[in-house]
Parts: sequence; C-alpha cells; structure tokens
Amino acid sequence: MQVDSPPAEPKPLILDALKDPGLPSTACPRRTQVDLDLLLLAIEALDIGGSQAMLAAVEQLSLRSIVSGRVKLWLLRSTNPMRLYSQRRALTLAEAKALSVLICHLSKRLTVLIRQLLLGYQELSDRDLALEHHFRLADYLHRFRSHFRARMNPRRAGVITYDTDEKLNALAISLLRRLLFCTGTQGPQRLWSSLFDGEVV
Repeated sequence: MQVDSPPAEPKPLILDALKDPGLPSTACPRRTQVDLDLLLLAIEALDIGGSQAMLAAVEQLSLRSIVSGRVKLWLLRSTNPMRLYSQRRALTLAEAKALSVLICHLSKRLTVLIRQLLLGYQELSDRDLALEHHFRLADYLHRFRSHFRARMNPRRAGVITYDTDEKLNALAISLLRRLLFCTGTQGPQRLWSSLFDGEVV
C-alpha cells in the first residue's frame, strides 16, 4: 500500500524580499557561509542569551520550515568551513536567506547597544586609549575572542589569520559595523546583496 508523503512546508513569505543573486550554482559561495556564521557569532557575543534569542526569532519570523530547531541551526552554521566541526555541504540559497533575515531581526533588537559600542570604540580610538577603558566594549571583545577560538579550527588558513587579540578585536569591530548596516528598513536587502559582492557574473 502506497503511503503519500506529507506535503512540503511552504517557503516562508518573508524570504521573498531577497532576490536570488544569479549565481551559476544553487549553492552559496564559501565567503557567504563564513560571513553569516561570523555575524551570528558577533550577536552571541553581544547578547548572553543570544542562542535562545535566535530560536525565539525563528518562531517569530515563521522560519521553522528551514530552521527546525537548535540542532538544525548548528548544522547550518557549521557549513562555515572555518568551523572546528564543519559540514562539507554548502548552504542553499533558501537557508542563507533565512539566516540573513534572522541576523537582521536580531541586529535591530540590539541597535542601541551596537551604536553605543561603535561610538565608544571611536572615542577611545580618537583619544588613543586602550579598549579596556570601555567596560561593555571590552566585554563584547572578550566574549567574541573566546567564542571564535572555541569554535573555529586553528589549523584552517582563514583562522590562522586571526592569531592575535588585536586581529580578532578588529574583526569583531568590523562585524559590529556590518550588524549596524543590517538595522535599517532595507537591512535584509543590503546584507543579502553584500554577501555576494564579487560573486555574481
């Protein structure tokens, strides 16, 4: 007796605002996978409850057909080839869109904090003061460095590049700027476009 398979869950409508980038393949480029995971890593460093907030946002954004739970989110993030335990498969465009929408949603919730940290960084830089003079910024940078070193493969060339606190701090600040870039009304579209700069032929 033939049993009909359950119908596929519909693609979340929220993803329709992000246009396919016209790549020669339906798989995402390596850089896109790295960027998405690092942006999520920065969000985790900003918010102690970041992992739980991600799962709550998945529900709010109706993304469960793509990000079905904590394990699936980990698997998607593990397509980053810099990860200690990386998946060999590439992200699909739908999965990358879901992560992009998730990042922008969470960034918007953290807009005030992101602005405060970037302003503090600029003020310290202008006065040639150590970053430790801003407690909240120093805490974010410490958490980011700890997350990065715990989760990335130290033998990967892309990870070896960040072999000092100073280099990881610079990466963490650049990710803050990108998260701020995501907070406007066109944030998802701007982020999505930036993920494929130089990839579309």
